[in-house]
Amino acid sequence: MDVFIGVACLALIVVAVLGFGVSIYNGLVRARNAYRNAFAQIDVQLVRRHDLIPNLVEVAKGYLKHERETLEAVIAARTSAVSAQAAAAAAPGEPGAMRQLSGAENALTATLGRLFALAEAYPDLKANQNMMQLSEELTSTENRVAFARQAYNDAVMTYNNKREVFPSSLVAGMFSFGPAELFEPEGPEQRRAPQVSF
Repeated sequence: MDVFIGVACLALIVVAVLGFGVSIYNGLVRARNAYRNAFAQIDVQLVRRHDLIPNLVEVAKGYLKHERETLEAVIAARTSAVSAQAAAAAAPGEPGAMRQLSGAENALTATLGRLFALAEAYPDLKANQNMMQLSEELTSTENRVAFARQAYNDAVMTYNNKREVFPSSLVAGMFSFGPAELFEPEGPEQRRAPQVSF
């Protein structure tokens, strides 16, 4: 009888430990899915941002005939950002992909800033209705990107905290739940959207 009670107690302990482990594993999966979903929202806004840029450059082309270098730099930065976005969308949270995306988006923001600073010197371009509308849409999109980035970074922080605390860290290590990377601008000058004022 004592053996039966001992075996029953041991079985209950094993079931409780397994249940606790499954609960931790499921929590890690939910947290990983949450940050991946949050990245999908960033992805949508970046596509919108990247789609606006060729139209913006096309409108500016007619006015900035002597500023070809700036326009080409914007297009090159956009191409790089689109490529980095595709890589990050394939592996949201993966540190290398997220650093590449941050760098490409920072470069794009810098070149857009140069374009808008240059456009200030052309009153006809500033007054162009298409340019004003595209600038307004870009500003709105930049705000949406910032909001989506904050939601993503919050989800990544929750996931990383969950995978690093004990005893979740044991389960995370056994099942290869790696760290997720935040999506942040590199420096204070990139923390702001490009100034658009027409």
